[in-house]
Amino acid sequence: MTEFRPSRFEILPTVVKNLLIINGLIFLAQKTFGGPTSDFSIEDIFALHAWQSSLFQPWQLVTHMFLHGGLSHIFFNMLALWMFGAVLENVWGSKRFLVFYLICGLGAALMHLLFLSYEMIPLMREYAAIVQEQALRNGSQNNAVVDFLINHRKDFQNTEEMIRYLQANPGETASTARAIETISSYYQQNLNTATLGASGAVFGILAAFGYLFPNTYIYLYMLIPVKAKWFVLFYGAVELYEGVKNSAGDNVAHWAHIGGAVVGLLIVITWNKSNKKTLY
Repeated sequence: MTEFRPSRFEILPTVVKNLLIINGLIFLAQKTFGGPTSDFSIEDIFALHAWQSSLFQPWQLVTHMFLHGGLSHIFFNMLALWMFGAVLENVWGSKRFLVFYLICGLGAALMHLLFLSYEMIPLMREYAAIVQEQALRNGSQNNAVVDFLINHRKDFQNTEEMIRYLQANPGETASTARAIETISSYYQQNLNTATLGASGAVFGILAAFGYLFPNTYIYLYMLIPVKAKWFVLFYGAVELYEGVKNSAGDNVAHWAHIGGAVVGLLIVITWNKSNKKTLY
């Protein structure tokens, strides 16, 4: 069948219910023990960081999917988990659904780290050039600083003015030192940026639902009926476009979403071929 028709449907099956509770409790802990005045950061320990970061730990590949960045973030993730995950758990059973959910989240994390590492390569190379020139103490770090600012001019304020001044005054070490301090802060911020949320696993659920029940209607804004296959394809295309575009200031992990969807689709295709009787 390509349309979901519930039989003995459980509106809140075991795994979905417990995932909702766990995510809710952890979000409450984030808000209770986090904040700028707190010495303890849940995100530093359990959110996902680039493997080049000193904050990276292997367990973050799993724990990141139980943290969220804000109320709307957790609300829409949990809403999608309940709407589509409950259907899959009813079809597959709790054990298989939990395995599927965790593998999708893990796949999303690995995809995100892969593309994050690729994006970090030029940044790390340019910063290493500044550090190397600074260690030589021969005054030539000015050129490396200017090159860095030119390549990242959109990420700093008054960049053009700073570049012109450094080019006109290559021996002015005080300005160069201030620029290096700004660049170092920018570099550490990018290196230690945390990724968190269940979105990767949720996108795996969406992909599986769209594959198994392509003709089931999803009502956008509770009004507009759209078949699941078109909804998933459109949403996936938007994420792919945004991931390739990689706009400055975009803090959404689009490649994690794509990774979760791809892994979810591959799993459900494999399961559907090997054991069709478990799927409707």
